[in-house]
Amino acid sequence: MDAASPETASKPPCFVALTDRALLSVDGPDSRDFLQGLLTQDVASLAQGELRYAALLTPQGRLILDLFILGTESGVLLDVAADRRDDLVRRLTLYRLRAKVAFTIDDRPVLALLGDCHETGSWMQDPRLAAMGRRGYGLQQPEGAVFGNPADYQIHRTGLGIPDMADFGEDATYPIEANLDLLNAIDFRKGCFIGQETTSRMKRRGQIKSRMLPITGLEGPLETGAEVLKDELRAGEVLSTHGSGGLALMRLDRLDGALSVDGRAVEVRYPDWIARTA
Repeated sequence: MDAASPETASKPPCFVALTDRALLSVDGPDSRDFLQGLLTQDVASLAQGELRYAALLTPQGRLILDLFILGTESGVLLDVAADRRDDLVRRLTLYRLRAKVAFTIDDRPVLALLGDCHETGSWMQDPRLAAMGRRGYGLQQPEGAVFGNPADYQIHRTGLGIPDMADFGEDATYPIEANLDLLNAIDFRKGCFIGQETTSRMKRRGQIKSRMLPITGLEGPLETGAEVLKDELRAGEVLSTHGSGGLALMRLDRLDGALSVDGRAVEVRYPDWIARTA
């Protein structure tokens, strides 16, 4: 991947290799049915070449990981956090029993197009939010595109209020707290999946007390886990920071008024894709 030319150097970066993501192929005659009972997304109806967003939960309904699912001729391709791929293989192997499925590591890079990059090749719309751009696997840098780095992507992601594995923690977050119900990751009509009972109950009863929201106005780095305070009351927790912004898990009943972290004023806002009452 070549460096940007002088003609494109003034343009914002829009082509990013997501080095923190990795691919896993799940193939075989039972692959779709096998994943259908595990993941939050409808895999059975996934068309070849279609990309969907999903999650794997614990039986108690907490997030293990998020992932993208691409329909293929022989099964599906999973796009997951690179440092969680081996763990995913281990978990899927435990669930496989007699199902006719095979797991194969795919070493192609995971790539993203942001903004107005000219497309060449099989790029797919990010199913979470149109503003997140497009994703592709093993493709070449489009002509005229400026090559960026993962930090550019993280700033873009957190600016839109989109969480990922860096924000979920280890068996700590419910998918609705991470807004996955609003990011097309959960099909509430598909039938059973691991963790469905808790997830469906939270959505049905409206028991949503906290959500992950963008935090801005940061001057200098903040430690993960730092408290967001409303006066003397705990209002939330910083999850990750990138540039002058980041994400925090916030109590929805403590968003009004002045907020601070380590004595510094910060702003927490609702992205335009999250209704104030969500």
